[in-house]
Amino acid sequence: MPDHLHLIVNPKDGKIIEFTGQLKSISARTIVRDVPEIRFKVDSEGSHEVWQESFKAIPLWSAWMIWQKINYIHANPVKAKLVNSAKDYPWSSFGAFYSGSEEPLKVDKEWWWEEDSEKLSKSMKELGWRTYHKRG
Repeated sequence: MPDHLHLIVNPKDGKIIEFTGQLKSISARTIVRDVPEIRFKVDSEGSHEVWQESFKAIPLWSAWMIWQKINYIHANPVKAKLVNSAKDYPWSSFGAFYSGSEEPLKVDKEWWWEEDSEKLSKSMKELGWRTYHKRG
């Protein structure tokens, strides 16, 4: 999305806040260094404010909830009227999930823990592969 992003992550150590902090720190330094034409607000300590302070972690306890969030993320650009179909958004994992493509984003399909993968696979089949298209 032009003004935000969604991630589904599952660190084995459970340290989601620490993971997110490191991700935001490393990416902010890279963006500031590699895209100097973007001017960010600088805080009182001299740090560039690339990311908002907000962070929302939602525990995904079931296969149904995981796939609901994946589908929500894929539908986001359609709802924002950026594309007519989720498959058309260039910065989406849609292709990786629904057509086996690894472009533009490769998805680590081992993001769920090994002991949950069989249960998740079964639930995916039961839920069916959902795709989002703008209804005309």
